Amino acid sequence: MKKWFYIVFFFWAIPSGFAQLKIHTFEEAEQLAVKNPKPFVIFTHTSWCKICKMMENSTFKNPEIIKVLNTDFYFISLDAESKEDIFFNNHRFKFKPQGRNTGIHELATALATIDSEVIYPTLTILEADFSILFQRHSLLNAKDLLVILEKIK
Repeated sequence: MKKWFYIVFFFWAIPSGFAQLKIHTFEEAEQLAVKNPKPFVIFTHTSWCKICKMMENSTFKNPEIIKVLNTDFYFISLDAESKEDIFFNNHRFKFKPQGRNTGIHELATALATIDSEVIYPTLTILEADFSILFQRHSLLNAKDLLVILEKIK
């Protein structure tokens, strides 16, 4: 009997303390927005970007950020070097090779370019109609991002 109590307690108590950020694909978020319009928060990053990793391991692990993003937004994580086609806003975006084993995704170029240079990390917030509400090309800590999200929602 004691054993069952601990098993039930473990599955009931532990997961509630570890909320996870819901990460959507572009296609999935677009479909969900038809029935429930919410802004899209798009985090454009690469696997080699140290600042991107800092945001992934701090900003996007913050419980308040997770709660707001899961409730009031569709969060999309875009690896700028992803080779998969993405269909979004009635357009197919593709990976564009730029040399041997390198390249950049067209959608990353569209969302993270400033003065003809792609900057990582970039956080872009789109309205449900795909217009840009906010864009930042740098590290955002949880406190600053929370202020921005609260103003937008």
